[in-house]
Amino acid sequence: MTAGFWQRLDKTGRNLAPFAVTVMLVLVGLVPLQIPSYAVVAPQFALTAVFYWAIHRPDLMRPVTVFLIGLLQDLLSGGPLGLNALVLLLVHGIVLNQRRVFLASTFALMWVGFGMMVTGAALLQWAAYSLLSGTALPVWPALFQALMTLAFFPAIAWLLLRVHRAFLQG
Repeated sequence: MTAGFWQRLDKTGRNLAPFAVTVMLVLVGLVPLQIPSYAVVAPQFALTAVFYWAIHRPDLMRPVTVFLIGLLQDLLSGGPLGLNALVLLLVHGIVLNQRRVFLASTFALMWVGFGMMVTGAALLQWAAYSLLSGTALPVWPALFQALMTLAFFPAIAWLLLRVHRAFLQG
């Protein structure tokens, strides 16, 4: 085997890091905990990852990749097929549109932007679930899920930053 083959293999592996880490976060977010009603308010780690990668490496987090991650999350969670995919694609598109603003901002402003994004995503999911059930569901679980996701943002962003530095800038 030539050195060129190993270099291409290494580059491919590094380029798959955002996808692999996001899938890992989907799986971690779906781990059932013995906390009453946790599944309803579990943080959306995949949303955080899509937000981060759309800002810092949009070339490695393409819409097709985002769609597949959302579809995987839908299949594993048992939710309506395509809902998480749609939400993640909307977040991805909005973040790409505002990427320059996020790149030029401080972490605190990025966190505020993420807060707006996750609140909008939670309300969209709440509206979809209400529409599918035929009745207005309580909005508080959706808002609490958004709050939980927002609270975990610094830790997940730190993890993604470490992955970014270790695999993609080396």
